[in-house]
Amino acid sequence: MSSRFAAVDLGASSGRVMLADLSDGLTLTEVHRFPNGPVRAADRLYWDVLGLYREILAGLRDAGPVSSVGVDSWAVDYGLLDESGALLGNPVHYRDDRTRGVAEQVAATVGAETLYDVSGLQVLPFNTVYQLLADRLDGAAAMVLIPDLIGYWLTGELGAEVTNASTTGLLDVRTRSWALPLIERLGLPSGIFPPLRQPGESVGGMRRHVAAEIGWSAPVRAVGSHDTASAVAAVPATGSSFAYISCGTWSLAGVELPEPVLTPESRAANFTNEAGIDGTVRYLRNVMGLWLLQECLRAWPGSDLAELLAAAERERPFAAVVNPDEPVFLPPGDMPARIAAECRRTGQRPPASPAAYVRCVLESLALGHRRAVRQAMELSGRKVEVVHLVGGGSRNELLCRLTADACGLPVVAGPAEATALGNVLVQARAAGLVSDLAEMRALVAATQPLRRYEPSGDPGAWDDAASRVF
Repeated sequence: MSSRFAAVDLGASSGRVMLADLSDGLTLTEVHRFPNGPVRAADRLYWDVLGLYREILAGLRDAGPVSSVGVDSWAVDYGLLDESGALLGNPVHYRDDRTRGVAEQVAATVGAETLYDVSGLQVLPFNTVYQLLADRLDGAAAMVLIPDLIGYWLTGELGAEVTNASTTGLLDVRTRSWALPLIERLGLPSGIFPPLRQPGESVGGMRRHVAAEIGWSAPVRAVGSHDTASAVAAVPATGSSFAYISCGTWSLAGVELPEPVLTPESRAANFTNEAGIDGTVRYLRNVMGLWLLQECLRAWPGSDLAELLAAAERERPFAAVVNPDEPVFLPPGDMPARIAAECRRTGQRPPASPAAYVRCVLESLALGHRRAVRQAMELSGRKVEVVHLVGGGSRNELLCRLTADACGLPVVAGPAEATALGNVLVQARAAGLVSDLAEMRALVAATQPLRRYEPSGDPGAWDDAASRVF
């Protein structure tokens, strides 16, 4: 059996096809990268899912024959299929505003306490449950989350991988099965929810026309199809005394647990209990993440990120900070203007230059990381001795240093491609090349570049900054 595996890794701002080889350690090569982002048509914000699928096929063609293929993506969004298996329409982007007010209606219908006790999910306006209630489901025979939609197009087999299904708000957090009583109480058609799959299970063999188009055939295997589930599987940690921050467009910050935390305090803090690999629970909260920086850069055409980061280091610390999770920052648009408005609302002078905005964003994200990690420790009772920061944000040295200072804990940064690594390692385990989660993480630690940042600076200054916005 070949030791080569392909990971289709779809992020909220870019996608890639990665090729892993485990014949001598673990090497990962980017085969094909392509942009991803919202497309506005009329009054809706969509994903260009057909364009993504075309790029995936191009990447698989370049990857060449492999033992298997796994697909992961961002959470919550989905496609609707009719009885024939045809897509009823382009998937709507989670940043679309169609769900405005729906969360409040659901809370009034079933009770916020009941919803959390069943699903263990944090309230975010774009959760799948709210999207479905805002959608037109006429003619829908199946609701298929994005990675499972790609898997269906590759194989013809319908299913729902459990780590991503756990982000819908419609999975029972205790039994890891569809919460049918809740689904029926909300008036959703239970028949549209496909059978559940576990990470490592076979999705199916490739359709003949897919194999003909890419020039080879291999089975498709379920992985941690929520990109954060794959990223956490590749955290290079030993033992259990660690927190993680999967940092990209979003920052997902929390701890790994054997059981969910469903206390009133956990619900009030808006922490989520999502399914992880091997029955683990990803106990975390979303922080708005590098989206704020990405949108700032979009507002400054021609700006150079490396130069801005170097200049940001020279800016005065804590001149202005914001709560990165304010709803005003969720939609796309003029991010610097919204940051300036939020600074004025909280009695602060807005940043005066792009470098000052970058400093504001990164210090604000570090404060968001600090709050999430500290609350995860308090609410779960889990001791944390080190924070593992993985994903694209691990390349941002200033953010890593600020996060270590803010948390008062060492930060181990890397790997940057944690999601793709977790994806291929679940495939490799199914092929018998690694044995368990601990061995997967040890292999990542032994083969991938990591960097450690020790906390420094004045903890009191971080306390003062946090008091301005939280």
